[in-house]
Amino acid sequence: MNFDFPHTFSKEDARKRLEALGEYLSNRHGIRVVWSGDKASVNGKYLVVSIEAQMTLSDKNVAVTGKDPGMLWRKKAVGYLKEKLEIYLDPKTTLESLPRR
Repeated sequence: MNFDFPHTFSKEDARKRLEALGEYLSNRHGIRVVWSGDKASVNGKYLVVSIEAQMTLSDKNVAVTGKDPGMLWRKKAVGYLKEKLEIYLDPKTTLESLPRR
């Protein structure tokens, strides 16, 4: 599973938003998100799907790479992640209003 998701924020602001997404994933699903520099390791389980992925933040996008959850779950997994990135990297939404739970 590999895809890039564009953003229009400064790298610092995009990182804050991705950290908020990490809080949400941890609080809501018990998915662990650990940052090291511009990379985050994402590990956990959502429903029956094990998640092992990395997000790499650059000036213009977020690169997501991860273990393929298999043919049955691939489309749902990518769709879910892209949906969350759309919410958390939406310039019309303030950082403070992003869900953490």
